[in-house]
Amino acid sequence: MRVVIAEDLFLLRDGLTRLLEANGMKVTAAVETGEEFLAAMAADRPDIAVVDVRLPPTFTDEGLRAALTARREHPGLPVLVLSQFVEQLYARELLAGSTGGIGYLLKDRVLDGASFIDAIQRVAQGGTAMDPEVITRLLTHNSSAGPVSTLSPRERQVLALMAEGRSNAAIAQQLVITERAVAKHTASIFVRLDLQPSDDDNRRVLAVLAYLNNA
Repeated sequence: MRVVIAEDLFLLRDGLTRLLEANGMKVTAAVETGEEFLAAMAADRPDIAVVDVRLPPTFTDEGLRAALTARREHPGLPVLVLSQFVEQLYARELLAGSTGGIGYLLKDRVLDGASFIDAIQRVAQGGTAMDPEVITRLLTHNSSAGPVSTLSPRERQVLALMAEGRSNAAIAQQLVITERAVAKHTASIFVRLDLQPSDDDNRRVLAVLAYLNNA
């Protein structure tokens, strides 16, 4: 798996590089600015991009804006945002894209290398890896309109755990229900959100995006 990293802190950038390469991945570029990130993308598209939100020169939202540009120029590019901050506007725009895996993790809540590598792999394969705190903050200003509002409380619980990237087995364990019950709730969620079977679309990802953008 080939990875591009955009992170302004040298020690973290170097640490990420070492961690990923120790787990069999190839870091094709590790840069500190949005411009350098886009140049690296143009030179050699990776399998996934790991991007901080705040990059030089203003340290506001350069990373997310660069990730949005990269997704427009390279449709379907998997992106994992790794930051100390939840930037509402551009994060929601990034999540609104319907193709390509997406993740958003908070640096101080990544507790071990194994879980981070698992998140990288899920996103690279077209899945999601969302920190629960990110989900909570993104939903703070959401309205109750839209199809997500028709979900039952249990279905919303299942969908929230899906947004974290959890499997049916993990969801069942968390909610203390059977995997069969999770599958039943998941099927109901797909029906309520009008997500029809498709060979091209990952309905779990689409359901998660609906949850994050319309709940």
